Amino acid sequence: MGAEQAEADKRLLHSAFYESDDYLTISDKDDRRCFLIARTGSGKSAALQQLQEDNPEHVVRIIPEDLSLQYITNLGVMRYLDGLEVSLDPLFIALWKHVLLVELIRHRYKVNTPAAKATFLATLRDKIRRDPGKKAALEYLEEFQDRFWVEADQRVREVTEKFEERINKEAKGKVALPGSADATLGASSGDTYSSEVRMELADRFQRIVNETQMARLNKMVNVLDEDILDSRQNFTYVVIDDLDRDWVDDKLANGLIRCLFRAVLDLQRVDNLKIIVALRTNIFEHLDFGHRSGGQEEKFRALALRMRWTAAELQELVSERIKVATAGFDVRLRSVYDILPRPNVTRGDALDYMLQRTLMRPRDIIAFFNETLASSGRGERLTWEDIRGAEEAYSRNRLLALRDEWKTSYPGIDRIFEVFEGMTLPMTADEFTRRLDDAITQTAGDPNFAGADWVAELTAKMWTHSEGSWSDWYGPLVSLLYNIGFIGCKTGSRSEFRFAQDHPDFAERTRNLESITDVDIHPAFQMGLDCRVNYSRP
Repeated sequence: MGAEQAEADKRLLHSAFYESDDYLTISDKDDRRCFLIARTGSGKSAALQQLQEDNPEHVVRIIPEDLSLQYITNLGVMRYLDGLEVSLDPLFIALWKHVLLVELIRHRYKVNTPAAKATFLATLRDKIRRDPGKKAALEYLEEFQDRFWVEADQRVREVTEKFEERINKEAKGKVALPGSADATLGASSGDTYSSEVRMELADRFQRIVNETQMARLNKMVNVLDEDILDSRQNFTYVVIDDLDRDWVDDKLANGLIRCLFRAVLDLQRVDNLKIIVALRTNIFEHLDFGHRSGGQEEKFRALALRMRWTAAELQELVSERIKVATAGFDVRLRSVYDILPRPNVTRGDALDYMLQRTLMRPRDIIAFFNETLASSGRGERLTWEDIRGAEEAYSRNRLLALRDEWKTSYPGIDRIFEVFEGMTLPMTADEFTRRLDDAITQTAGDPNFAGADWVAELTAKMWTHSEGSWSDWYGPLVSLLYNIGFIGCKTGSRSEFRFAQDHPDFAERTRNLESITDVDIHPAFQMGLDCRVNYSRP
């Protein structure tokens, strides 16, 4: 069936790419949704790679790892200013706008020789010189000139180093730093000042941050809209992926990503431009949109496209892969049902069975099929025994994948999963509560447990709010386990189990949490945890 990561399997991605409704939205030039939010394995990277294949002359790809972001967050001046609670947002927004503008200009005019660069700059200068309102944009071009064309990481370093020089100059001229008079700012310098001095420094440095290129950059955005991407023929997509990699310091990472979102929001006014930022759901939910300078969370969420798959879409995706995978053989298969056991009254539909054991993502169903085909070892129609025989290994791997997906935000989360090993399912609310108590006490008493901080945060009201309700004490932890897809909840004997892929907002409402009567482990993870299932339990 090909690689689980579609973008890593170039042959199948090109030949068997399935154009879902989400992909059509991504490629729609008039649809302004630009933040592509999805769980890992949902097809974000594959969709963006296909967009580039479909529009080879109109896509600019920006790779975060190539922007020296690690260098920025490691600078002592950044840590110092953050310690003084100076908002670095204007600087970070300016950096993102600078990178985006330069990459778009480089792509639009395809200049790669000194002569071509000089011609382009002269032409654009002459064009915007006639407009007095664009004087600031002209100054911006004049300042960078030839350095416009160096690699992106060098430009980022240059802007950052100039900013660092200004901060150090201001500090040495106005305040006495610890150590010698010539000392530069360090990560902990701000800790030694009184509250009054800290406030004075914060105000002074905030003014410097706020002056960072913004006026001239905003004029350049007008030039981009009116003079560079000035026709539909020049429509350009900018793709930014891989923001979920460990390329920045954790403390400042959210600030950089949040400021990218704000820069993209500002660039929405450029008619012939669509910037698409792909981000994992867990990172998007942890962005602090209200951070210091204020956020625009409602606007960001309105521009977010959350990738979700239906059973019909996943069936078509798998069928397309089967067609392509068997194209070189004597027997051509047209549908996934050509290799699955036929439906029967006792066991039902095999594809439905397999989909129920996924989080409704392409990577899950591809992994399940690959595991089944590998364990079968025959070139014949699969049997129910093949599927059941592959399920245990598939389930263990999905449990590991769930751990890996969330371990950055919730280190040691697999310790919570292990508490439910060997359970008979479904659990009553009381049984589930006892398991949660076990998880909390076992991790709290273990000095080697890496997730002590987040468990303490989610269970804080258990220790401080003695008069609280069940949802006060357990709600945050239950919501986490539900939202990541590990558990499903039932709210009465006549209701069905709800899981996050179908009911993403269930755990956000207190009344739903208070109404939980039964809890189930998602079928994707049951065999991996050696759980026994007895749905006839009263």
